[in-house]
Amino acid sequence: MCKFNKPMIPADATADERRSLMFNALHSADLSEETEKKANLTYISWSQAWKVFKIFYPSATYKIFTNPNTGLPVFESEMGLMVHTSVQADGIEYEDWLPVMDYNNRAMKSVPYTIQVYDKQSKQYIEKRIEAATTFDCNSAIQRSMVRAIARHGLGLYIYNGFEHICDDSEQPTNNVTTQQKGNVNQPVQRQQNNTRSQVKPVQPTVKDEAATIKAEIIAAKDVTSLVSLYLDYTEAIESNPELKNLLTNRKKACLLYTSDAADE
Repeated sequence: MCKFNKPMIPADATADERRSLMFNALHSADLSEETEKKANLTYISWSQAWKVFKIFYPSATYKIFTNPNTGLPVFESEMGLMVHTSVQADGIEYEDWLPVMDYNNRAMKSVPYTIQVYDKQSKQYIEKRIEAATTFDCNSAIQRSMVRAIARHGLGLYIYNGFEHICDDSEQPTNNVTTQQKGNVNQPVQRQQNNTRSQVKPVQPTVKDEAATIKAEIIAAKDVTSLVSLYLDYTEAIESNPELKNLLTNRKKACLLYTSDAADE
């Protein structure tokens, strides 16, 4: 059973002070008994997350966005399928985008496609088929996205510490090939590899620029809520950069200390 304490809100608390107290209480809620492991990642039941969140915010609402072109709750591009949700509470609405993924956390599309993965036993690249997404896959992604949106409000946020979309070590994908290209796999793959080599040098400055941007936003953040939003927006970049991760942690401690001191006054 989830362990949590709903905070006492002073009658004269400002909106930001109230939201800070609620965020800290949500972030401190122990959800360890409500989680499960899947493909090296930790998940929390969407129903449990929503139940606890509604105890804190009885008037909380959520949205599942639909594609205006299809009327379906899924958005498609060449990269794959995405879902879009949001959760609103106390005048604050947080949105979340999440890819529709298979059991190995690989992006799914509306049609099957293949990827080249490295097989450790044969020490060569082999072709692996990614099945087309089903309505069940899309619905699961929607519920996970909603839990992530809830986490932006504080509940279960700690679960995402160290969060990464990890494929099995023996199956790191290289280039995507659709089933329509399956009969001529080698030629598209070679063309994609050549393009990758020609684009390696321009990518590095972009990574540095992104790190600098994230660093500036962390330093400029005035409260924990802003830091949470930054973390969820740039999870992969922060987790792969020790400097950014330490800066975020220290900035969070400073914000919490400031909030605590202000409350004591």
